[in-house]
Amino acid sequence: MRTLNVEEISKNIKEMCIEANHFLSKDMDIAMKNAVSTEKSPLGKKILSQLQDNLKIAGKDMIPICQDTGMAVVFLEIGQDVHFEGGNLEDAVNEGVRQGYVEGYLRKSVVGDPLIRENTKDNTPAVLHTRIVDGDQVKIKVAPKGFGSENMSRVFMLKPAEGIEGVKDAVLTAVKDAGPNACPPMVVGVGIGGTKCALMAKEALTREVGSHSEIEYVKELEEELLTKINNLGIGPGGLGGTTTALAVNINTYPTHIAGLPVAVNICC
Repeated sequence: MRTLNVEEISKNIKEMCIEANHFLSKDMDIAMKNAVSTEKSPLGKKILSQLQDNLKIAGKDMIPICQDTGMAVVFLEIGQDVHFEGGNLEDAVNEGVRQGYVEGYLRKSVVGDPLIRENTKDNTPAVLHTRIVDGDQVKIKVAPKGFGSENMSRVFMLKPAEGIEGVKDAVLTAVKDAGPNACPPMVVGVGIGGTKCALMAKEALTREVGSHSEIEYVKELEEELLTKINNLGIGPGGLGGTTTALAVNINTYPTHIAGLPVAVNICC
């Protein structure tokens, strides 16, 4: 049994909130740089180059990459042999988000009630997802989710007979309807099955760009959909081009015989 003080969770989440809002992950940085060279539209190439300039300024001057610094979505994989001490785990997660957004001078965008809509002034609470796994380690993923792309999320309750072609149509419909509003170039997360398809679609966005599902037919579906999405012509900034998406990541889960739920979550 490993004992871990929840202050360590707060400290790491604070640092991750600040870092994620100022720097791209290595895989995303490579994908964005590659997109500049592969984009066929002159205007699209210009926009992608401007985004590169924006990233350099953000990193150099510690200014957020985007004015929407997001609602913090936190994924915790907790080893079953870990014992937390020093306080409540969920409170520790929110304390890390609070410190990150207040001390990092990040925009506070969370309202405490979805209808009364009074700002909490520290970007809490976070959206927390936990999973118990083997071992004595804790893995933390923090995704500050801006709502330009989040508002383009879709859930489709397909009939099982619609099958894989129905899934393709649903994903393409979601991306086409999103158009420029999702701030392309984007990563498209897809969850298929279960009663947790929306969660699977969100977590799919955290997968490394360029990686694929270990399930062969799902890998092929990811590649096919990426090609079809980039053939839609939406392009960088929604102004036309061949780089609408950098990746399509799909997660699947068993489902009921009478259902084929599909969720699409987009990340700018």
